[in-house]
Amino acid sequence: MFDTAFSPTELAWDAFVAGHPAGHILQTCRWARLKSAFGWGALLAPVRAGPDAEAPLLGGSSLLLRRLPWGRLLAYVPRGPVVDWTQAECADTIFASLRETCRRRRIGILKIEPELPDTPEVAAQLTAAGFRRSPQRVQPLSTIHVDLSGDEDAILGRMKQKWRYNIRLAERKGVVVRHAALADLPTIQTLMAETAARDRFGVHNLAYHIAAAELFGPPGLLTWLVAEHEGRMLAAIAVFALGARAWYMWGASSDADRNLMPNHALQWAAMRWARARGCTTYDLWGIPDEVGANPTAYAEPQSWGEGGLWGVYRFKQGFGGRIIRYTGAWDLPLSPADYALYRLALRLRPRAEAG
Repeated sequence: MFDTAFSPTELAWDAFVAGHPAGHILQTCRWARLKSAFGWGALLAPVRAGPDAEAPLLGGSSLLLRRLPWGRLLAYVPRGPVVDWTQAECADTIFASLRETCRRRRIGILKIEPELPDTPEVAAQLTAAGFRRSPQRVQPLSTIHVDLSGDEDAILGRMKQKWRYNIRLAERKGVVVRHAALADLPTIQTLMAETAARDRFGVHNLAYHIAAAELFGPPGLLTWLVAEHEGRMLAAIAVFALGARAWYMWGASSDADRNLMPNHALQWAAMRWARARGCTTYDLWGIPDEVGANPTAYAEPQSWGEGGLWGVYRFKQGFGGRIIRYTGAWDLPLSPADYALYRLALRLRPRAEAG
């Protein structure tokens, strides 16, 4: 079993993140615990309104730490920091705390990837704090948010007609969606490997998915949904939820019986699960950034590309969501020497891989 015991400080932080408008599942201590088991270090840097340990939290960061090839550390804040970005003074306090935390730990580079819109105002705010746009990002720049407000008919009504039809078709054809158990994960992993080979993308291993299920499943922050037909698993997806938001993060599907529309059935079941938990937004997690950068230019199907994320976009765009583009990753070079080496390593990496 994975270690799922958390300190009072960690539990208080996760509760704060869950209730904060800028909170994100990737900023929880549970996510840090997951990454810590697979090559990362973790550090929590909360900031309180006063020196008292019971003072209200202003914000802060869950940092992931990675050792660079030359021995120094890079700190990464996925989808954070957690702060009221409209309050410049509060954001500056969080930045100052991050600098001090990194200084004490001899961290050479700080990378943040906040869930902020890609606007000149956001860029100006981060630049003024000493950050510069990073040559390397981790999370998707562009995505689709599905509005879960209203009743189920309202949500279905915002989808394209063909998607509503496919959801109902799956039900008529006998596709059954259920919540998976830990015992289902090896079968799901086989589907993941099949999907990765077909669509040419990397996947986490079985141990990673088991750890995620043990960390997030019991408190109801993660569910694996599987679509079956006559007892055969056709597809599966992992959906996280925290506060008012849910995220579709991982998925897998068989090459067989795709005409039964199991993936449409799964997404609809995930939206219903998220809505029942009180979520008002469902994040479909990643589309081609060309669309996010210029939605008007890609409004019609004939403008879409082939392969890569374009097939994913053809599927996701039919659920009637809103295209979102984030500001991306930003670096704070705390050590100019480390940052110069880091940028050089990124430039050399494609050459090394090509060789």
